[in-house]
Amino acid sequence: MKTLFISAAFAAAVLAPSAASAQSLPSAVVAVVDLDRVTSECNACRTASAALKGQVSSFESRRETLASTLQAEQKSIQTSIDALKGKEPDAALQARVKAFQAKAQSSEQELAGQQAQIQRNQQYIQKQIQDKLAPIYQQVMQRRGANLLVEVGATLATAQSVDVTNDVLASLNSVLPSLITTAPAQPAPQGR
Repeated sequence: MKTLFISAAFAAAVLAPSAASAQSLPSAVVAVVDLDRVTSECNACRTASAALKGQVSSFESRRETLASTLQAEQKSIQTSIDALKGKEPDAALQARVKAFQAKAQSSEQELAGQQAQIQRNQQYIQKQIQDKLAPIYQQVMQRRGANLLVEVGATLATAQSVDVTNDVLASLNSVLPSLITTAPAQPAPQGR
């Protein structure tokens, strides 16, 4: 019994400093920021968004042009094949079919490359914004006396007085006057 009492006293002595240090944390001073609003309303973000929309529009236009060209060619080839009524196509028609298939494959590769470039551009724009936002968060928190910053979408309800979106937006506009909307070229694969 005496051993049990000593063990309990020892455990209490060991845990007491831990409990005391856990209580020494400062009170949370929370601020919230609406990142959707920041990234859609910042001046450079609007310009970059318009540029991306232009890239997507150009991609869509090119896709439609290629599709209509290929469709017309495919229809012409199919008409020639149907006219044979089951006979074997001659060498010229076979060459047209092979050329059509190569053109269709080339078109797919071209469109896939453009689509991949648009995605890289979008990711590059987001990276530039995130790189600028990280220090802004710390500055705004320090200025407003907050020790915790939460995205407004992660909250159930907030008071307007804890919203620092305007502060973050103003700071982002001042440190990010423009964005580069074309991602740098990817490095060429290294040969062995």
